[in-house]
Amino acid sequence: MTVMKMLLMSMLALIMAFMFVNLEGCAAAEDEETQEEETQETNPCEGAKLTDGFENTDCLDDDGIVVVPEQSGSEVTAGYKGELPTNATPIMTTYREAGLCPVNVHWHLGAEHLSAGQFDRDGKGPTAENESRRLAGEARLGLRCHHYDENNSKFTTEYDWQYCEGMHVGETYEVHWPHSAMGHCGTKWQYQTPFYDGVFCNLSALVTTHGSIGVQGQVFTIVNDEDNTYDDMFDGAWMDGTHWKDVAYYTGSTTGTSRNNTICSKYAPITWQVDRTCHLISASSFDNMCKMMKEQSDDMHADLHAHGAREIVLDKYAADNHA
Repeated sequence: MTVMKMLLMSMLALIMAFMFVNLEGCAAAEDEETQEEETQETNPCEGAKLTDGFENTDCLDDDGIVVVPEQSGSEVTAGYKGELPTNATPIMTTYREAGLCPVNVHWHLGAEHLSAGQFDRDGKGPTAENESRRLAGEARLGLRCHHYDENNSKFTTEYDWQYCEGMHVGETYEVHWPHSAMGHCGTKWQYQTPFYDGVFCNLSALVTTHGSIGVQGQVFTIVNDEDNTYDDMFDGAWMDGTHWKDVAYYTGSTTGTSRNNTICSKYAPITWQVDRTCHLISASSFDNMCKMMKEQSDDMHADLHAHGAREIVLDKYAADNHA
């Protein structure tokens, strides 16, 4: 009897020990799941923008020598080449094929590139330049397309914007989709504002700047109709049988109005792929893009309006590798 009791007590002890280990394991698994959920709620790209050594700088030294890498935006008219020698080669495939993903979308008031006969100094828009700047919160107006017709209501009837801010029918905007091999691709943190956080999120993936970072650029005049609708402006340039058919490829820099032809960007060289044609786009398509931006995990509110346009860079700052 005593032996039986001892066996039963031993078995009971083993069962209790097994249950304890299982409970402990479950608790540990729950802790790991909780930690994983907390990690997923923390933006892994926040603050990833590189700043030290990348401050804007004088384009020329005291002797008038160009001391910066190639700059953007430049002329992109077919046949154009800049004057600045470079060893960088732009990505000539799609960015997806090169292993890059889009990490942001934003746009500029007017074009930051020049394509003769498409968006250039002879373009036109709905208001005087000073008024356009006021409407866009003092953003510098770039070049314009040639589509605007004051006698056609689709260029003059304002749209009831629900998501985009400070936008206007009839105006020209250049949309940029920065892409990066260092982005947090395929996750809810893929899209970032500022775009630099998305571009530099995972520095271990950097090979060369011009091979790991690229921007798609496409210029539009906004119209109030539904004949020029594209449902996915958010994820990249509009590509079909009539869009993205004549594209310029070159290496340059980041843009924006903190740079001009005196102060230049050090974020270079990076690849640019720019559609040489100005297209019409419905206001509803643009507004839907803004709606999608507001649905992202990172706060993209600062990109819901047009940014100012950098002046077209001089030939001496533009790369000699335009294709």
